[in-house]
Amino acid sequence: MALKIRLARGGSKKRPYYHVVLADARSPRDGRFLENLGSWNPMLAKDDEKRVQLNAERIKHWLDNGAQPTDRVLRFLNEAGVAKREAKNNPIKAKPGKRAQERAAEKAQKAADAAAAAADAAE
Repeated sequence: MALKIRLARGGSKKRPYYHVVLADARSPRDGRFLENLGSWNPMLAKDDEKRVQLNAERIKHWLDNGAQPTDRVLRFLNEAGVAKREAKNNPIKAKPGKRAQERAAEKAQKAADAAAAAADAAE
């Protein structure tokens, strides 16, 4: 049984509240879970201490037993110092797309042509 530490949504419409739960990976998002490990209230201010509440002892126990946290939960665990989250590095993402590169090349070519024409006119 693959275990996940993930968020289960609660609260009412437009007022989200999430429980950090341990659940089987195949169960629905808000469905059956094995243990409630904490909560996250995104409506509170980011510096509020009650925004993210975690049961660190139980989370460590389940991580040691093979449970995999989701990306968002791993961010919370990293902030709490329970688990280490590797910084993601995607150098390709910073590069402009194919069309943008073509437009930049065309612009550079036009600028070079204009400079050459100005140099010829000056002579």
